[in-house]
Amino acid sequence: MFKKIVNYCKTCYDELAHKTTWPTRAELTHTAMVVLSASLVIALVVFAMDSLFKWVMSMVYPG
Repeated sequence: MFKKIVNYCKTCYDELAHKTTWPTRAELTHTAMVVLSASLVIALVVFAMDSLFKWVMSMVYPG
């Protein structure tokens, strides 16, 4: 049982250290900017929809 766990850990380390392709700093920065931009656009769309629905509801239910 212990031998299986040790073998599993060694295999995991080998895969992370030697077989995994890590992104470069430029790729990571570019991807982060894309995610940040998309999040901002989605937040603005949700804000606009919320404002529109609030306005429509204030027309339907004045008060």
